[in-house]
Amino acid sequence: MIETSMRGTRLGALSLERDDNVPAAERILVTYICPNNHETVIPMSTEADEIPHEWDCRCGAVGVRPNEIAPEKPEERYVRTHWDMLLERRTLKELADLYDERVALLHEARGELSLKRSA
Repeated sequence: MIETSMRGTRLGALSLERDDNVPAAERILVTYICPNNHETVIPMSTEADEIPHEWDCRCGAVGVRPNEIAPEKPEERYVRTHWDMLLERRTLKELADLYDERVALLHEARGELSLKRSA
């Protein structure tokens, strides 16, 4: 019997359950307007944790919700570079002295190598 009722359908391709008696989730319509006066209406769930203040418009601009105060953007964190961290530990004069010292050591090492090669 089952073979005849399943004939012509592939497993997983068709659901035999019906959703006639299943209520749709509650929604609200949220309107966004871009600087070019395009109006975009997006259905959102009433259970949504956070409804975004901005939405990308079809023209490429960013639409905002009318009559709503924009949320404060978090303060951007300054990313310290290696140079910034180095300058926290040493002054430019100290760095210049260290540089001169290392260059002198390199020149001495090369001078010794050239003397060994010529001998």
